[in-house]
Amino acid sequence: MDANMMAGLDGLPEEDKAQMNSMIEQLQLRDSLRMYNSLVERCFVDCVDSFTRKSLHKQEETCVMRCAEKFLKHTMRVGMRFAELNQNAPTQD
Repeated sequence: MDANMMAGLDGLPEEDKAQMNSMIEQLQLRDSLRMYNSLVERCFVDCVDSFTRKSLHKQEETCVMRCAEKFLKHTMRVGMRFAELNQNAPTQD
């Protein structure tokens, strides 16, 4: 959890802080799982077209690897951009 979120919890009792931390961790886990599921579904739909074998064809495997790499790079870039925007945003005091 970042420092800005923790600073917002300063005035709360320890029990409430622990509860908020738990809720935030659950939300982060849920979002991570959603992103992973989205990645798997998207790359599977885009890349896998044959179900004649247990394993992927070399072409499908290459496509899945490129798809996953592109998805992760995009996700990292979006996260970095949001962090930049968050740093430049005026604080509410």
